[in-house]
Amino acid sequence: EQTTMNIKILGTGCVKCNRLEDATRAAVANLGLDVEIEKVTDPGEIVSWGVMSTPALVIDDEVVMVGKVPQVAEVEQFLRAR
Repeated sequence: EQTTMNIKILGTGCVKCNRLEDATRAAVANLGLDVEIEKVTDPGEIVSWGVMSTPALVIDDEVVMVGKVPQVAEVEQFLRAR
């Protein structure tokens, strides 16, 4: 039985962070996945992930990308790899 994939977007609400969220939501929709997307804006929690530059993408508790805004296709690749 497949559990719901959990995606976290780590960022303080900057433009890049919002773009990452948009790209992630588009990728999820394109792949027809059932996921939970959570935005983490608390700087202390972001640092606890070992992330020093935002935005960052976390899929199922693994940091997969830090400090850039990927294309939708790149996010799809991360999701397919799960």
